[in-house]
Amino acid sequence: MAAPVKRTYTSTLRADQARRTQQAIVAAAARLFVERGWGQATIDAVAEEAGVSRKTVFTSGGGKVDLLKLALDWSLVGDDEPVPLAERPEIAATMRLSDPETFLAGWARILTDINKRVAGLHRVLISAAGVDPAAQTLLDEWETQRWSFTAGSLVPHLQRLGALRAGLPPEQAIDIMWLHGDPIVYARLVLERRWTPEQFEVWLQDSLVRQLLAP
Repeated sequence: MAAPVKRTYTSTLRADQARRTQQAIVAAAARLFVERGWGQATIDAVAEEAGVSRKTVFTSGGGKVDLLKLALDWSLVGDDEPVPLAERPEIAATMRLSDPETFLAGWARILTDINKRVAGLHRVLISAAGVDPAAQTLLDEWETQRWSFTAGSLVPHLQRLGALRAGLPPEQAIDIMWLHGDPIVYARLVLERRWTPEQFEVWLQDSLVRQLLAP
């Protein structure tokens, strides 16, 4: 009976160690991508920053695009747990709100928190997409997922509440929410124009309410 327990214990330790190694590598890659840019954040630099070998970077995280994808995915949800964004407690709670303005206020808060984490990496992705076809594919997938979530969950929720402004086609409402949720908008106002995240959240909520809801 003791042997299986020992094997399970050893396997768990190895899995935990592998996870910590991957976390360190992805965190190092994310820092270097933002600080140095796509071209200067080499695999060798990531390995040195994470304190591992070049081979370990590839076996644990993959190439540069793979590392950028992991960094973006983890930044989107805030951790490396395999739980989709839509199933996160804050998202689920917001999607249950029945007051349209409260719903949009909650979504503005969520978007602001997300963009605090992803805006810098998203700018790196745009830069990488200009020189790397795999990064362009990743950018296309990112935008498709963002639009699909808006079209499949956010605007339909407002429609079920009967809250959309009269004369506003649902397709246009989707585009409005999709545009306002673009990390580029956050980057322009907060990272470049030096708005505070709190100012951005207030502006985002007000903009969504004014453009989407009936007076």
